[in-house]
Amino acid sequence: MIISSFQTSVAVFALIILHVSALDTFKAAVYEHAVILPNDTETPVSQDYALLLMNRNIDILERAIKQAAEQGAQIIVTPEDAIYGWKFTREAIFPYLEDIPDPLVNWIPCQDPHRFGHTPVQARLSCLAKNNSIYVLANIGHKKPCNSRDSACPPNGHYQYNTNVVYDANGKLVARYHKYNLYSELQFDVPEKPELVTFNTSFGKFGIFTCFGILFHDPAVTLVKDFHVDTILFPTAWMNVLPFLTAIEFHSAWAMGMRVNLLVANTHNVSLKMTGSGIYAPHSPKAYHYDMETELGKILFAEVDSYPRNSPTYPPAVNWSAYATTIKPFPGQKNSFRGFISRDEFNFTELFENAGNLTVCQKELCCHLSYRMLGKENEVYVLGAFAGLHGRRRREYWQVCTMVKCKSTNLATCGQPVDTALTRFEMFSLSGTFRTEYVFPEVLLTKINLAPGKFEVLKDGRLVNKNGSSEPILTVSLFGRWYTKDVRSISGGTSNSATTYLIISTLLMIIALQNIVMV
Repeated sequence: MIISSFQTSVAVFALIILHVSALDTFKAAVYEHAVILPNDTETPVSQDYALLLMNRNIDILERAIKQAAEQGAQIIVTPEDAIYGWKFTREAIFPYLEDIPDPLVNWIPCQDPHRFGHTPVQARLSCLAKNNSIYVLANIGHKKPCNSRDSACPPNGHYQYNTNVVYDANGKLVARYHKYNLYSELQFDVPEKPELVTFNTSFGKFGIFTCFGILFHDPAVTLVKDFHVDTILFPTAWMNVLPFLTAIEFHSAWAMGMRVNLLVANTHNVSLKMTGSGIYAPHSPKAYHYDMETELGKILFAEVDSYPRNSPTYPPAVNWSAYATTIKPFPGQKNSFRGFISRDEFNFTELFENAGNLTVCQKELCCHLSYRMLGKENEVYVLGAFAGLHGRRRREYWQVCTMVKCKSTNLATCGQPVDTALTRFEMFSLSGTFRTEYVFPEVLLTKINLAPGKFEVLKDGRLVNKNGSSEPILTVSLFGRWYTKDVRSISGGTSNSATTYLIISTLLMIIALQNIVMV
């Protein structure tokens, strides 16, 4: 009985200490980095050359990490591909890769740099975290040895992964994530299954994924819905695509739609339209950066709730179709026409008047808009609806309601990219008959700016403005993802190289069988 009481007392005491030591808020930093790129070659460079280039980039990241620590930040996120760039073959990337162990090995590379072979990049990143007493997330490449007798093992005897690593304030490796949703990255392999990586701190529970993964259910949605993380760390090399997929627009919308903190660090490359980093809370952006004018990096800071679900500002759950399914369609469908946004065919209807109520539908989705302009400029806006498999890949199912500015007064230009506007709206209310709970609310203003505090989502699914008139608007959108209607990739979790071998082997077998039949 005495032992049992003592154990109970110890447990209670530990919980009290944990509660007292937990921080209600923390200071976050993200750094948008203009990457120093290697020479464009398919021939592998020496390991020494690769390390020299990587250290040039880490020199810049070091200054950002030190600045973040001096400003009192507890964690900093650096971008995807920030240490060596992105244009490689499988062979050319190899000298840049290191063996990255499972964090369960309890390793501080700064103190024991040779424990897992040649790991100078990991050792330096660990020391930067340790010497500045700050959590550091970096994106590097992992080479994982495999058995050459295994048919899935690539010819060089290694799997190659696009990998995020996190070091704590003592320099210890606490998280490792292999990117699952690759985007034209033939130098890397796809892990067997999506990894669900989290780690705990005194200022919240964190989850990790990378770039293209934000558009998919796993691991992104699962981390929030099932693992109940407080904050997502998100390194990316994001190329901006208007009107829905500019970095600051979509990432801030995802944070609001998922009701979670999102720390985004983007690479900076104007020629590839790569820019847009931010610190986003569930209710509104805390800080963001978008710069297509210079080639400079940028560090951002913001105070963030450690446990946003406990915050008085935490937004309520939304029923995205509650309002739209209870009203009759507004008139206007007879004036609808078809147009494209990228490769997706939308149904559009024009906003003819200074104010009105409109509905446009496609398949199962009907989009309703009520609006009032302050004054109709010589610009054309349309209400659009799209429901279907998106883009060239035809794998991801989108449901989108959007009010978007056309590039010119010619309706044929509706849906084309445009980045400036003059028209202000005194009021707007956008809703849709969504069949998914995963909807992301976007408002993008002229010259690619966000509208913190100028709009909100009501519990019945309406996206509305607040606090008076808006700045000139490019688009107001509800971007829905119906994950269960996605078409799964033929390659599944198989590596790129293994998939290629499988396809070639299958084709050779078919040819051989045909020859046998002919004989």
